[in-house]
Amino acid sequence: MKAEMSPDGKIITVTIPMKLGKRGGRKMIIAPDGQQLPLELPKNDALSRLVARAHQWLRDLESRRVGSIKEIAENEKLDESYIGKVLRLTLLAPDIVKLILDNQQPDMMTWRELSRPFPSEWGEQRERWGVV
Repeated sequence: MKAEMSPDGKIITVTIPMKLGKRGGRKMIIAPDGQQLPLELPKNDALSRLVARAHQWLRDLESRRVGSIKEIAENEKLDESYIGKVLRLTLLAPDIVKLILDNQQPDMMTWRELSRPFPSEWGEQRERWGVV
């Protein structure tokens, strides 16, 4: 850390060496000692909301409140392929869902990653994302 005073003595400039990094798609400041700031991450509810939505849509399909993915897409004014990608979240292992709901998922487990095809086998999911 370095502090400098302006020539007129009215402004102090403090310089702190740091790097920018990402965790779960959020930008983080990484201090020289490797500590990530903020120390307590604000909860990113995006994945949690998507998991909840997926399970609600699945319940709607299973109970026949809606007849198809197309009907969900029309009701929600969303693309059918997006609905299909979100519904795939219902195939996640229960412990992985818990990690997402607790905002403790691995950094690589973003919506971008989860929107791509992933194994339906829970053991393979754990291996893929390093969840033990």
